[in-house]
Amino acid sequence: MIEPPLPAELLTELASMRGLLDEIGAYIFTKDLHGRYTYANRYVLALFGTTLEQTLGRDDREFFDQARSAELWDNDRRVLEQGETIEREEINYLKDSGEQRIYWSVKKPVRNAAGEIVGMCGISTDITERKRLAAKLDEQRQLLETILNHIGAYIYMKDRQRRFLYVNPMVAHLLGRPPEAIMGRYDVELMAKADAELLSRLDDKVFRTGRMQAGEESFPDQHGKLRHYWSIKVPLPSASGKPEQLIGFSSDITELHDLKEQLQQLSMTDSLTGLFNRRHFFALAEKEVARTRRHKLALALMIIDIDHFKRVNDQYGHPVGDCVLREVGQIMQSMVRQEDTLARVGGEEFAILLPSTQAADAHALAERLREQIGAATLAACMGTALSVTVSIGLAHLQAADTRFDSLYTRADQMLYQAKHGGRDRLCAEPGL
Repeated sequence: MIEPPLPAELLTELASMRGLLDEIGAYIFTKDLHGRYTYANRYVLALFGTTLEQTLGRDDREFFDQARSAELWDNDRRVLEQGETIEREEINYLKDSGEQRIYWSVKKPVRNAAGEIVGMCGISTDITERKRLAAKLDEQRQLLETILNHIGAYIYMKDRQRRFLYVNPMVAHLLGRPPEAIMGRYDVELMAKADAELLSRLDDKVFRTGRMQAGEESFPDQHGKLRHYWSIKVPLPSASGKPEQLIGFSSDITELHDLKEQLQQLSMTDSLTGLFNRRHFFALAEKEVARTRRHKLALALMIIDIDHFKRVNDQYGHPVGDCVLREVGQIMQSMVRQEDTLARVGGEEFAILLPSTQAADAHALAERLREQIGAATLAACMGTALSVTVSIGLAHLQAADTRFDSLYTRADQMLYQAKHGGRDRLCAEPGL
């Protein structure tokens, strides 16, 4: 039995849209009931290394490793035989090179006027590199893999006046309205004016330059949670030569956005104590030195070192030692001001930067810290009760200090004197 051809109107539409489909930045294709290609855009052809004529009428067995790409065949069969719409990640292996490629694919059945399935159409986005990045960033929780497994495609068309001409069901769900209640209406009628203005920035750039634009956009969902999207917007040509409409494709990257913020936070903090780490402390200190010099204010720095800490690790073990570090950090955190900067800058070494602090006040705080830490019972949560002492070096910003390094060096020299003067003491540079 000869399978019915694809509808003429679909072929006509595909022909007219071919130029656009080649510029979307995704792999777009159609297949007949036997899984043979009836259309492929330039991204698909580049992947296969073929021309359109060489691709039409051939199926994926000639392009992908059949044994290792079984998921691809299964998904196609579900679309063609059961009429399902598939939206999921696919892992394919190129037949010639054996290279693994990972895609987020959306596949839907194509029906004729009688409702019979005559083929399928699909759009796939290559997420191979993003998947590799996900594995590197968070191997334990595989958070990025989860994100990429749930990326969707929001598709819409708008005109120069920011009126929606088309939205797909995902956009309709996001806006909380059926598609027919959205099409023909302006964006400011469907969302808060401030949100509409933010989303229109990429739109305006498309119409102003006449070129495809891509960027991150943010929009609150129906529950009021701010969601972040990576959007690609493509101008549609018009008779005047100036684009009057655009088509947009957006993917939800909220989890990736949040993860980046988490990684940024992790890059600034010490994982054991939760305090700032050395790198971030020095960056903040450089800015504080510049601010202090500009406004001719006082600035003090103390460096605190736990005495004989190696003995704690050797006698009680590293878990107890870690507990001591955390609890000493907590004691200091409880005693400094909000404007002060506390960090763990070494193994058992901490530093506190004290803006707008005179020498006498810094000296008094250092003594209180030394006494409070020395009087504390530590590591009780580990079934151990022990105490430690600390040595402290204290220095104050001087007129000749143009960089934080010089201040830090002097405080470190004072710490050295405290350690070699018997420990459990404060040493301040002369004049403090």
